[in-house]
Amino acid sequence: MWAWGLRSVAWLAVWAGLVVAPALAAGPVETSVFAVQGVAVDVTDTHAADAKNKALVEAVMKAFPMLAERLGTPALVADAAKMEEKQVMPYLKSLSIEEESMGPGHYMGKITVRFLPQRIKALYGQYGVKVNASQAAPILVLPLWNGPEGPQLWEDNPWRTAWVNLHAEQDEVPIIVPLGDDEDQGSISPAEAMAGDRIKLEALRRRYDVKTVLVATGTPAAEGGVRAQMKGETDLGTVSFDKVYTGDVPGVEAGAVQAARRFHDVMTEKFHSNEARAVAAAEAARQAKEAARTGSLPVSVPFTSPTEWNGLRARILSTPGVTGVDVTTLAGDGAVIRLMFVGGVENMQSSFQASGLTLVRAGESWIIQSM
Repeated sequence: MWAWGLRSVAWLAVWAGLVVAPALAAGPVETSVFAVQGVAVDVTDTHAADAKNKALVEAVMKAFPMLAERLGTPALVADAAKMEEKQVMPYLKSLSIEEESMGPGHYMGKITVRFLPQRIKALYGQYGVKVNASQAAPILVLPLWNGPEGPQLWEDNPWRTAWVNLHAEQDEVPIIVPLGDDEDQGSISPAEAMAGDRIKLEALRRRYDVKTVLVATGTPAAEGGVRAQMKGETDLGTVSFDKVYTGDVPGVEAGAVQAARRFHDVMTEKFHSNEARAVAAAEAARQAKEAARTGSLPVSVPFTSPTEWNGLRARILSTPGVTGVDVTTLAGDGAVIRLMFVGGVENMQSSFQASGLTLVRAGESWIIQSM
């Protein structure tokens, strides 16, 4: 994908009439959560070059609130839509032209607009929005429509349209649908897709630089709607779909839309579940590492009688995390001990509190006493 950076003065080149080459028709698809793909522009001006320059700026201004709508809140969207060009341009990272058409004084195209992650995070943070930039590995979905006309991969049909209209390339679980250009059509046929031809699917996977290709088969259901079938392995786990979706209104179009959305919802739920498990595992590892830390402190233990001392000593030794107590000095009103423990001082303070004791620092000394 051809792109140019706009970190500093490069965005001024847009105004100056920098000629931009269209994005390549194939290859890795933009999946960053900070990108907005497919921004449509249609601008007229005295000259085509002037129309193009205006269209590129217009694409940025349209993409800015679109990103806020996907990641932010209504208040953020409203404010983003009011921002002027001089306010928006500092957030811009780069542009790519997906497709374009030029005529006398006229420019039409679709643009991918990318924004600077750290600046967007800082802006959104002012609205209490925390952007989760983590994503699952992109999944290439090959929609195979098995209708009355026979199996179709690249023709316009309700099944392919439903998957294309997900527009999920920049979501937490990016879903990519092949373009269907001449190279795609030459890579795999409907019959080969239906047979799950591994060599042909591998060629498609390599072309789009993804880890996983899934063939999603849609068939008109006798009871209305679409029977959706999909099976395979992804980084998020095993996928196994075989269900009829009827949608909110009768017809294959509504069923196809519901099926595509349901698949994406399920994969997003899997992603969240995996993320939660990863966070829990990291926290468990941190706690284990913390617990493995050993330490010792000289601690004063005041008491008023031998009986109280014996009780305090027993409670100290029974406190979770304490591994030993060595008595350094013992007097009628107190003792100085070497407290040995694991898990860090803060954890020990919490443990002692649960045992009805306090471990506090007094100047350069530590003291254990009853609460």
